Amino acid sequence: MIRFILSFLGAIFSLITNGLVMGALIIGGVIFTYARDLPDHDTLAQYSPATISRIYSGEGQIMDEFAAERRIFAPYEEIPDVVVHAFVSAEDRNFFEHPGYDPRAIAVAIIDAVRSRGQDVRGASTITQQVVKNFLLDGSRRVERKIREIILAARIEQTLSKERIMELYLNEIELGQRSFGVAAAAQTYFNADLSELRAEQAAYLAALPQSGGTALHPVRNYEDAIIRRNYVLREMFQNGYLSREEMEVAQAAPLETVQGGHIEPFRSQLPPRSYFTDEIRRQLSRDYGQDEFFTGGFAVRATMDESLQAAAEVALRRALERYDRDQGLWRDPLATIDPSELEGGEEVWRAALEEVEFPRDVEGWYAAVVLEVGATHARIGIEGVEEDEDGHWIPPEDVTWARPVDADGNTGNRAQNAGDLLEVGDVIHVRAMTSDSDGSFIRWTLRQIPEVQGGFMAMDVNSGRVLAMQGGFSYQYSSFNRATQATRQPGSSFKPFVYAAALDSGYSPNTIIIDAPIEVDTGEGIWRPTNASNQFYGPAPLRTGIERSRNLMTVRLAQDVGMEVVANYAERFGVYDEMQPYLANALGSQETTLFRMVAAYSMFANGGERVEPTLVDRIQDRFGGTVYRHDQRICRDCELASLDPGQAPTIVSNREQVMDAITAYQLTSMMRGVVERGTAAGRVNLGVPTAGKTGTTNDSRDVWFVGFTSTIAAGCYIGYDNPRSLHGASGGGTCAPVFQEFMQQAVEEYGGGPFRVPPGGQFYNIDRFSGQRLPDGESGPHVVAEYFREGEEPFFGMLSIVDGGFGMGSNLPMFSPGDPNANGEVVDGDPVPSDGGTVTTSTGGTARVPLGTGFGELTSGGLY
Repeated sequence: MIRFILSFLGAIFSLITNGLVMGALIIGGVIFTYARDLPDHDTLAQYSPATISRIYSGEGQIMDEFAAERRIFAPYEEIPDVVVHAFVSAEDRNFFEHPGYDPRAIAVAIIDAVRSRGQDVRGASTITQQVVKNFLLDGSRRVERKIREIILAARIEQTLSKERIMELYLNEIELGQRSFGVAAAAQTYFNADLSELRAEQAAYLAALPQSGGTALHPVRNYEDAIIRRNYVLREMFQNGYLSREEMEVAQAAPLETVQGGHIEPFRSQLPPRSYFTDEIRRQLSRDYGQDEFFTGGFAVRATMDESLQAAAEVALRRALERYDRDQGLWRDPLATIDPSELEGGEEVWRAALEEVEFPRDVEGWYAAVVLEVGATHARIGIEGVEEDEDGHWIPPEDVTWARPVDADGNTGNRAQNAGDLLEVGDVIHVRAMTSDSDGSFIRWTLRQIPEVQGGFMAMDVNSGRVLAMQGGFSYQYSSFNRATQATRQPGSSFKPFVYAAALDSGYSPNTIIIDAPIEVDTGEGIWRPTNASNQFYGPAPLRTGIERSRNLMTVRLAQDVGMEVVANYAERFGVYDEMQPYLANALGSQETTLFRMVAAYSMFANGGERVEPTLVDRIQDRFGGTVYRHDQRICRDCELASLDPGQAPTIVSNREQVMDAITAYQLTSMMRGVVERGTAAGRVNLGVPTAGKTGTTNDSRDVWFVGFTSTIAAGCYIGYDNPRSLHGASGGGTCAPVFQEFMQQAVEEYGGGPFRVPPGGQFYNIDRFSGQRLPDGESGPHVVAEYFREGEEPFFGMLSIVDGGFGMGSNLPMFSPGDPNANGEVVDGDPVPSDGGTVTTSTGGTARVPLGTGFGELTSGGLY
């Protein structure tokens, strides 16, 4: 009997032993099978998550942010215990004890699955396993993936600390509302830093991984969210992380979130996205790659001056709206709301209006919806403005300036009552009209986004820092940046580059150029350029050609210098990558951008040094390392402990000299004449030396003004996106006022002084009408002090004349002060007879040149 019992026990032992051996062999085989070709878990040690790239102002304030996944990386040391405890309680209570997987939790999950016959399959994944799943494996629910997950989790626990694993988990996990990681989620739901979270808020975040946030929305699924949050709080209490009192207080707290309207969203604290920050996004995406910019966590320090940016927006918008309103047309609304959706009172129409996609980035303008149209007035509901007892109304006196026009361009009669322009459900812009004397409210007045558009840009002429940029009337209406992306004919604003090429080629400011008719055989027809006044003024000094924006003088000069030389200059200044050497291009017929033009003018202002425009001062990576710094100039004195009173630090420039410094000063002096007595006279008056050039293309399709002081260059362009005539507009009359308004504030902030006179030359008095040298003591309105290079001093007497090979009429006047009122344009010289004239060619022959010619079929680029 004893032998039988011993034999039986031996058999059972052998069976158990063999079973254990077989089980071990099977487990070993499974591990061996699935452990092959596993992902390299060592890559987690170099984990760099996709994080938000942010743009900061010079004062360190966030201007904008860009991200593929909204994630703010938080090191473990910066994550408060309440957050860690909440996620451990919700997801993996044994996290700090288990080896990467939790055998007990796996066993419980298996038993529950068997008991429920597969109906209750709970997850048994630890936080370490979730890290494996999120970083190294897919999310499939297969046994093979689960085995590989456990193997990798065990290996990771041997490689990384618990704190590092938790850091990976809390920064990678998706928590709904496009938020990845706890730091971004805290900002998204509570507009708070991690350190500011209370227990109930941390518990809500910890409740979200179960559904990725989709099933526990704080508004749509409020009750379910509260239940799950309170479950996490109870687990925190049971795990010893909260006292009973703390748990009960937290469970009783309401779930107040950004989504529920209880907390102001983080985004509302940022300024609206602008042309400036979007251009930074566009340029850095080009330079670093879009994926790297949107995931790299860059900290970008922008060059924008906030006060000047605001001034640029106001100045450009004022000019665009003034021109648009002068047309007297009221276009169809940008959006409408079905009148049935407005019924039910104030709360209803406010909710409907809030949902409308509509430009809301124009300072002082409000979105409004038409609620009622009466016999004379229209009642409106205004977003962000409380209703009063009588309601808000558009009176008839506010609409009589306009005629309605439909999408096909058909216009109606001039409006007499508000109903002539408005219908119930129209979503419109309104602005409060106030008294100029005391600022008191008068009435609400209609506004509309202008059809005409434009761009403005200003930059520091020495550093290249772009201080302000406005690419249109409203970024939210049109994100197309007309300062950097719109290529348009610069017209006469290009002429300074022709004169720069001439001055650098041996011409002087008093060189005489003929203003007389020209015919050019283009091979496809005869091109006959004219001046804006359709008149001709005979010989005049170089200075007059640019001050009065003479087309014919410019064409003759370009022909004499050579268009290849002019094209080379334009390319050196960055106006074009490749300029076609056609004579018409001397008048600005080849398209370029405002961005390029302002940058090129900056080189006139700084003495001819190359300056690269930049919207970014510095870029730092996610670790704080500088990956880009714009200003590479050397400051010799910046490391000294102190400087003598009144002494500025010495800045050594290592930049290329694009043009001779004397040429730059000569050209600047001529362009000062444009402002003081030329095509911009009376439009620009800043109280400091200012130079510039107007530009108006054929039929006024594009109007320009680009100018500069000794510190800042700025430019304005205005035109329709689909080019057509701007009737009555000109560079001097339409764009120069924008420059004037902006630069008044810029000069107040940055100052301005005399343009630096380079060494190597001397001033001489010159008659600005004849170009002849005058005695040193001469004075009067005809005298101008011109700067000449040493060895190129002007002589007394008659000067040589440049005809560009075209010749001049024998009966043209010689050096007359001219008629200041010809065709409304300030011009010098008397017009030639209208019946034609005989010209002498450069070879000494004569030819008859017909007058009264037009532009023919070819564009001539600039007018004035």
